Amino acid sequence: MRKYVIFGVQGSGKGTQAKLLSRDLDLVHISVGDIFRWHVQNHTKLGAQVRRIMAAGELVGDDLAEGVVRERLDLHDWNYGFVIDGFPRNARQAEFFLESYDIDSVIHLDLPDGEVRRRVLARRLCARCGMDYNLIAHRPEEEGRCDVCGGELVAREDDTEEALAERLRIYHEKTDPVLALFRRKEFVVSVDARADIGTVQKNLRERLALPAPRVSEP
Repeated sequence: MRKYVIFGVQGSGKGTQAKLLSRDLDLVHISVGDIFRWHVQNHTKLGAQVRRIMAAGELVGDDLAEGVVRERLDLHDWNYGFVIDGFPRNARQAEFFLESYDIDSVIHLDLPDGEVRRRVLARRLCARCGMDYNLIAHRPEEEGRCDVCGGELVAREDDTEEALAERLRIYHEKTDPVLALFRRKEFVVSVDARADIGTVQKNLRERLALPAPRVSEP
């Protein structure tokens, strides 16, 4: 059984890297952000609360995140292990996590703030079907229109210079101490996230002494 925590600032590709890792190794990918987005899209009471927080450029509070993670891990559907992103959020939660789940490694996708801004401010979302685009790496065939449904592509409401600057400040304020704690216990594996997706995945597997990614069938 393998149990990993993955850290990376917004735009570092941690969701993509976690999914690739999980797919090949039969791990369960637990994304706190995806869980919150599900609540937003399904207009739950929690979703309305999260929407207000995100629109203000803030991060969801620790208590909300901790509650969601506990509930998800209590399902015990991770027979071969898990990759979790978006948690732990502070040193206390990190200590609890180490004691309760016997983490194998903490993956840190290292991305400079300047590159974060470049990537995040290029993101677009289809207003009709929700398809994600990035004007740097995944441009639509027709400018401003979704390839899938033809809907208008819009910036996410929280992808502004001001909101991003605040998220970066909060991210470093909260995450740097957690990473420092994990580093003291020699759990952290850092990988340069500026490379392309395949290279980042290859490098993190080499650092974790894991098999190379499976090649997809044509």
